[in-house]
Amino acid sequence: MNKPLTDTDRKNLKQALGSENVSEDDAARAFFSQDIWAKGKLADFIISPKTTEELADAVKIAARSMIPLNPRGGGMSYTKGFIPSKEKTGILDLSGMNEILEINTEDMYVSVQAGVTWQQLYEALKPHGVRTPFWGPLSGSRSTIGGGLSNNNAFFGAGTYGTSTQSVTSLTVVLSDGSIVKTGTAGNRNGKPFYRHYGPDLTGLFLGDAGALAYKAEISLRLIKTPPAEGFASFEFDDRDGWCNAHVEMGRLSLACELFGFDPNLQAVRMKRAGLASDVKSLANVITKQKGGLIKGLKEGAKVALAGRKYMDDVAYSVHFTVEGHSLAEVDAKVDTLKEIAKSHGGKEIENSIPKIMRANPFGPLNSILGPQGERWVPIHGIVPMGDGQACLKEIETLFSAMKNELNEHEITVGYLLTTLSTNGLLIEPVFIWPEEIWALHEDTVDASVLKRIKRFEKNPDATAVVEKARQGILDVFSKYGAAHFQIGRTYPYRENRDETAWKLLDDIKSVIDPNRTINSGALGLD
Repeated sequence: MNKPLTDTDRKNLKQALGSENVSEDDAARAFFSQDIWAKGKLADFIISPKTTEELADAVKIAARSMIPLNPRGGGMSYTKGFIPSKEKTGILDLSGMNEILEINTEDMYVSVQAGVTWQQLYEALKPHGVRTPFWGPLSGSRSTIGGGLSNNNAFFGAGTYGTSTQSVTSLTVVLSDGSIVKTGTAGNRNGKPFYRHYGPDLTGLFLGDAGALAYKAEISLRLIKTPPAEGFASFEFDDRDGWCNAHVEMGRLSLACELFGFDPNLQAVRMKRAGLASDVKSLANVITKQKGGLIKGLKEGAKVALAGRKYMDDVAYSVHFTVEGHSLAEVDAKVDTLKEIAKSHGGKEIENSIPKIMRANPFGPLNSILGPQGERWVPIHGIVPMGDGQACLKEIETLFSAMKNELNEHEITVGYLLTTLSTNGLLIEPVFIWPEEIWALHEDTVDASVLKRIKRFEKNPDATAVVEKARQGILDVFSKYGAAHFQIGRTYPYRENRDETAWKLLDDIKSVIDPNRTINSGALGLD
């Protein structure tokens, strides 16, 4: 059984971090013990370091008493990623480690603390005319870079440059005994964190690890010059297969930085969500952020305004993409190539408001963690080989059809998103929206103006049990296709699906660097 925090531990932590950064408040403990999907065991305490040295000191103090510590960034997990699975667990709140340490445009890297958000980084780099190749998930206003690299990310830039972990050059991590390790060229004497591959790739060991192998403290990422030209297009499809196959064929070319699409149900939900104030802000940003000056911005803004939302009313399946380039000629050539592919699979071009607005407002409020009426929302996802996408989607829809009566009875809406990861990964993300009570995490995340107008639902365990059953059914489908998953947490069947020898090697590594299993115990299946 885990030991509680002793008076000596408490005193030592307060000396190391400052008393204001050690909390045993009941409300805080409850808040830090939940994610979007689930509540865990009640956290014993919360500590909030501000520097790598404070983090290392805190870990050393906890290690002496073998107290488990679970790292938390922005809290946007939906897979029990950081919530305690054992009693007497402390939460490492890393959101206070939010300093950008170095922007180096000569050597083309940026170094940040793990608690910096993707939006914070993007805005800090913008005046320098650079950005990271992958530059954030849709939740980037709150999601931290450390959390993203523990769990991996999709979206902005992923169609061309791959996932967030593929933009990393170096890490500084704290091991379970409080020792500090630098990876990549940062581990050289007199080294800068500019390059990842020098000898065995220790950086990769701590990426996508669900925070179970070490505590991320500092991160360096590659920089690129921000492309000066952009282009957009959107298409509608009447059937699922043409829609999916268009994604796959376009994705294999890696021309679109973002390539994504919605099925009819999820599309309808997205169209309901925002209000007039959001529309006005989005339109203003389209005008001001268009590359090519104010006149071009006004023209593009006028197109978006004239289209409104009605143009999506009769759209079945939709595909949207953004391309980048060093000139308009390059962008136009890429857009034309992708348009021809979409048309060859039965796509009909529609107004491109959605990708324009998403580029102009990349990190909006996270009101989408609730349904349009205030319902609970949760996704599940899998990454399958491009060639398996159509068959996998068909099986997921077969599952939904088999559960149709249960889903309808409990007013559960299902839909899904597709997006591509470089040339070789198709991400399928089913989403569930159902009437259920919301928690402190939702109250803290969603805009107050939205919370004022939503419905408040009672506890609905029967509906939630159906959602859980459907999620498990989808995981079983993904397992048939050998799918990969982001934010593995304590939900995805990583251990169950690994080759025995590969699992043993990982388990042995865990035993060497975390012998007492105190780092995010239970995550990744590493109890």
